Amino acid sequence: MSMIEKGLGSNLPPTRNNLLEKLFKLSERKTNVRTEILAGITSFLTMSYIIFVNPAILADAGIPKEAALAATIYASVFCTILMALWANYPVAVAPGMGLNAFFAYTVVLGQGLTWQTALGAVFISGVVFLILTVTGIRQKIVDGVPDVLKSAIAVGIGLFIAFIGLKNAELVVANEATFVALGDVTSLGPLLALLGFIIAAILMAKRVKGALLISILATSVIAMIVGFISFPKSIGDIVSLNLPSMSETFLAMDIMGAIGYGVLSVIFSFTIVELFDNLATLIGLTKKAGLTDENGKIENLDRALQADAIGTMASAAFGSTALNAYVENATGISEGGRTGLTALTAGILFFLALIFAPLIVFIPSVATAPILILVGALMISEIRHISFDDFTDVIPVFLTIVLMPLTFSIAEGLAFGFISYTLLKLLTGKRKQIHWIMYIVSAAFIINFIMSAH
Repeated sequence: MSMIEKGLGSNLPPTRNNLLEKLFKLSERKTNVRTEILAGITSFLTMSYIIFVNPAILADAGIPKEAALAATIYASVFCTILMALWANYPVAVAPGMGLNAFFAYTVVLGQGLTWQTALGAVFISGVVFLILTVTGIRQKIVDGVPDVLKSAIAVGIGLFIAFIGLKNAELVVANEATFVALGDVTSLGPLLALLGFIIAAILMAKRVKGALLISILATSVIAMIVGFISFPKSIGDIVSLNLPSMSETFLAMDIMGAIGYGVLSVIFSFTIVELFDNLATLIGLTKKAGLTDENGKIENLDRALQADAIGTMASAAFGSTALNAYVENATGISEGGRTGLTALTAGILFFLALIFAPLIVFIPSVATAPILILVGALMISEIRHISFDDFTDVIPVFLTIVLMPLTFSIAEGLAFGFISYTLLKLLTGKRKQIHWIMYIVSAAFIINFIMSAH
């Protein structure tokens, strides 16, 4: 047996002198190189769909698609490796679903900002995020928001993402009489999207690794066969050693433009969404990986949050949106991933994916739309944590969930949820249930409404 085979195949912990052992504490976490690498491959396969989905969303905001693809991958590589080496977490990171939708459809298309100004807002939110993390304020903010609203935010974003998917698939279309209506499900585009949705749903139900990526590729191939899109003409249309450039987006962010525009509410919304989504995901993943002590304290959580904040700043500089730890990392952790070596493996695979960049032009929106619908459906599962016994909880939850898709704005749903919760509790004699943070957040949203009206 070769040294490589011994290193990868043995179930015995590596020696103390091994570099990987020193970096990732494999023995301490009762794992080995082979397990960690296989876990990293698994995590990458389950979340690699973002390589195609994120550029499609950013392109709707006007960002050049090839540059968006490059920025997506480089941001994922940078922050995932940072998470591996700084926090030693088995967690890969990429531009967040929900945050990318907020960027494209609420900030750029909804409020009319340029994508450069929106990137400036993302960068500032990363700075704010880092300050809140280092000072410990971040945890206080999260603690101050009631659990029912945290769950409602996840459900609302899920519905919003699913609605975008249905729109991109042309299953839901505009209608002058009813605002929205069912599209022509007999036309080729919607039929392909439905087929992709069925493929992805079946593969996910069977717990096939890389189900969403397989669905994207399969739907794209079928679209080529039926003539919806053209076939690649050469191997160079699929694989290329000329790595995609992000020259059109690198450092294109307009920080002063974001400040001058007065995007306080935008930055605030980015920060709030990222606070809850990322922290909740990290807590869940680290518990699953057994990285908590006997008192329930999570090892290196501050480092993980710092890595995410720095990664978001880097992502904006590259030309992509705020980053999140992906819940899909649970698949790699289920395979035994316990250290940063799992994340390092996923990060390397993200980088290698750059050679498949030419393939992006052969991925139609009908292939990525079903993924948005399914991701949205998965996020709706948070509703099980919401109690509907207290009417002063029900109304804010309802407004948060419903107004995100109906106003096509995550920020508007957040605003109505926070304000209604604070007012209802205050006016019904339940002020003891209101954390002081809620007063500040609600006041900020009210001030933003007033300023936006002039």
